[in-house]
Amino acid sequence: MKNLYINTRFFFTMIGVGILYVFAFFFPWLMIVAHIFLILCFLAAMVDCLFVFNQKDGILAQRILPEKLSNGDENPVKIDIKNNYSFKIKVKVIDEIPFQFQKRDFMIEKNIESGKNSFFQYILEPKERGEYNFGGLNIFVSSPLGFISKRFTFQKDANLSAYPSFIHLRKYELMAIQSEFLLGGIKKIRKLGHTMEFEQIKEYVPGDDIRTINWKATSKANRLMVNQFQDEKSQRIFMLIDTGRTMKMPFNGLSLLDYSINATMALSHIILKKGDRAGMMTFSKKTENKIAAENKSGQLRKISESLYNIKTDFFESDFNRLYQDVKYSLNQRSLLLLFTNFETLDGLNRQLKYLRGIAKNHLLVIVFFKNSELQTLIHKNPESMQEIYDEIIAEKFEFEKKLIIQELRKYGIYTVYTLPENLNIDVINKYLEIKARGIL
Repeated sequence: MKNLYINTRFFFTMIGVGILYVFAFFFPWLMIVAHIFLILCFLAAMVDCLFVFNQKDGILAQRILPEKLSNGDENPVKIDIKNNYSFKIKVKVIDEIPFQFQKRDFMIEKNIESGKNSFFQYILEPKERGEYNFGGLNIFVSSPLGFISKRFTFQKDANLSAYPSFIHLRKYELMAIQSEFLLGGIKKIRKLGHTMEFEQIKEYVPGDDIRTINWKATSKANRLMVNQFQDEKSQRIFMLIDTGRTMKMPFNGLSLLDYSINATMALSHIILKKGDRAGMMTFSKKTENKIAAENKSGQLRKISESLYNIKTDFFESDFNRLYQDVKYSLNQRSLLLLFTNFETLDGLNRQLKYLRGIAKNHLLVIVFFKNSELQTLIHKNPESMQEIYDEIIAEKFEFEKKLIIQELRKYGIYTVYTLPENLNIDVINKYLEIKARGIL
């Protein structure tokens, strides 16, 4: 009996019968009609109960989950239901999804013909890394009469881990195949320099570097020929992730730390595809999660497992400690992409001497974030005095960010200043630009 549920159709029918009894006080001949409808209602409910409960395995269902969840992305969860009844059924699917999603009104309704399968899916978008526990897959089945429902429960427990974003890694592989691409308004990058790794001699096309013209080959072919060189490989690329309190700031449900982690995952994939060595470390009061720069087959998985456990500790980050660890642990010149956030010029000046120290021996790129809410205020047409004040304050903060970029450029430190949602594309583009220009 614990799986028997009475549907609203039964209660609406009983309300109709009750109304008939009310009118029977004024029209006595309606009393017989009311009795007949009451009896028919209970008989229909009993017949409906026999229909639904007559077959033990009336339906078969399963929830098909991905191997793991991709943080910040749309993850499909599939459900397959087969109707073993001899009649058409209506099902209500209530899946006990993890509490982190806070979906308390989740329900899917479907009609399934006899002997047929219904296959559908819904989307989950996790906003934090960690463990996600699924409860039971509850399916309420009712016959065409619709008075009674029977509950079936499948797959009572399932656990999934949400890892740094990996769903869109293949989308970025185009960037590893060629340095010229067009995606989301990104400008095409043309190689401006070359290394000593010779690849081939090809015919000159407008835009090629005239310094690479091979005059001997040109005289033989009677047309301009140029030397083509390969990108230098096995360069060391390190991602340094700030886990201090400034990285806890949320945008669209994800913290700046999670955006940085997802970008590190995507960039590591591209670095390994390009033949370079990818490594990482995190820092706040101390440096942690150190992964040496390698280009081995399991390197991406190693980085992913390390990124999975990263959390912010709400302390102010110690850039002095970062400088000391980089100085003594990274002996060869490397490309360092530092994910952090500076809101004011004073905040930068407190750490500038350490950043300059790092930049003396390495190519340093500071990655920090635009405030999307400030951007909205700046581009909004003010209609009141308060909105004018808000716009002026937003422009002041934006101007200070530009001063930060100028200050860093004075000391040869590169920057990526971007909106959190554009971080992956912009960071990968900066890496490819550095590779194309041979700066490292």
